[in-house]
Amino acid sequence: MVQAKTWVLIKHFDGFPKNTNFELKVEELPKPKDGEVLLEAVFLSVDPYMRVIQSKNPAFPVGSHVVSRSGWRTHSVSDGTDLVPVMPEWPQDVSLSLALGSIGMPGLTALYGIEEVLGLQKGETLLVNAAAGAVGSMVGQIAKIKGCKVVGSAGSDAKVAFLKELGFDEAFNYKTVGSLEEALKKASPEGYDCFFENVGGASSSVALQQMKNFGRIAVCGSISTYNDTNPQTGPYPHFTMIVKQLKMEGFMQSRWEHKHPESIKRLMGWLKEGKLQFREHITKGFENMPAAFMGLLQGENIGKAVVAV
Repeated sequence: MVQAKTWVLIKHFDGFPKNTNFELKVEELPKPKDGEVLLEAVFLSVDPYMRVIQSKNPAFPVGSHVVSRSGWRTHSVSDGTDLVPVMPEWPQDVSLSLALGSIGMPGLTALYGIEEVLGLQKGETLLVNAAAGAVGSMVGQIAKIKGCKVVGSAGSDAKVAFLKELGFDEAFNYKTVGSLEEALKKASPEGYDCFFENVGGASSSVALQQMKNFGRIAVCGSISTYNDTNPQTGPYPHFTMIVKQLKMEGFMQSRWEHKHPESIKRLMGWLKEGKLQFREHITKGFENMPAAFMGLLQGENIGKAVVAV
């Protein structure tokens, strides 16, 4: 029998999450049956990254590395239907934690948002907010690979410095600029062809005013609203969207799941060629999962937030 530690949500969030919303429990797991595998977490995120330590499923030999949506657990038993193998030719000099970041869901989200939703073209100008996060930092770099001007906003001077290291053309700290409108105008006086939206809320309405006619907006996240106890209201973007004839589309990377193997190879290729850089915010210890989660919501991380078990 294997003992599994698991974090359980015992009370739904009322505003910002607290430690008291979570409880750490221990449970006994049965041995895998025919067709099942026993997983052990190596790195954890919203999408846990696992390795197989016992197997009665020939598709997943012992020692296989997979991505699984098993929750905040050290161990779990799976029949294999929910497991996604890590690419078999994963380079030994690249940390497997990137399967949760640049070469995983965040990287795929950035790629599909740019190519499938925005249809970003060489020479266009792109704005991305939460630009120093796991997705935003990839968005900016992929846009530069495609020959575009990139403007990013982030919430600290250290994050702005990071964006400059990544090759962003312009970057600013939205918390310290006197006027978001003026900062956006200064960064790109001619306006923006595309906007990769991660934040939502009032700042988005300001950004929409700076879009060029026929601009495109990919809506990936709305982190500024996730912990609201009362829903935010207005201003509303409809008139601006009509006058500027804007196109706005929400999306999730799972829509293009059939492209994942090819897309992951493309991302890995850019990484190995030195065209993509990454930074990880690693928290050590399974017992620190709630703290890592709350730190993410407070913007403590630069790059992908990962827990090393």
